Amino acid sequence: MGIVELILIAIGLSMDSLAVSLTSGSMQCVSYKKGIKIAVVFALFQAIMPVLGWLVGITFKDSIEQIDHWIAFSILFIIGLKMILEAVKINPEDRKFNINNNKILILLAIATTIDAFVVGISFGFLNVSIINASIIIGIITFLFSYGGICLGKLNRFIKPRTAELIGGLVLILIGIKIVIEHTSLH
Repeated sequence: MGIVELILIAIGLSMDSLAVSLTSGSMQCVSYKKGIKIAVVFALFQAIMPVLGWLVGITFKDSIEQIDHWIAFSILFIIGLKMILEAVKINPEDRKFNINNNKILILLAIATTIDAFVVGISFGFLNVSIINASIIIGIITFLFSYGGICLGKLNRFIKPRTAELIGGLVLILIGIKIVIEHTSLH
């Protein structure tokens, strides 16, 4: 998997964090300084979870090597579809929370990174350099999270719902690309 695909996956995975950050910023309860802390927490969790998933993936890689591309596709497709459905069904007004509470922040960081854990499993099947992937995912999540808070404070630009739709679509398209590449090589 090349750098472009890793960046696109990182963008897709960062959309949940972006949506939470946009919402937090728009509620005007977060200072720019607090926004850095939130972005760091989201980035750390988002960088660690693929590593944990990767460890699971490489453990089972040999036993499922013949269908690993279909598993990776299924994982990315399901996560992408889940993001799209949540964006369509969940009312943004129902997403209000107090991100200044550290327990809430940690719970949100975990909730927004479960997808990264699952994608990490597919990385184990696809021989992805997990260090590079983790660093890229962490950096992009930090940038998207802090940018989301700043944009949310302005109440302009991309809405949380749109961010989740884009992220879901990106993950589905990458899953399709993996299957096409793998089946055309064999």
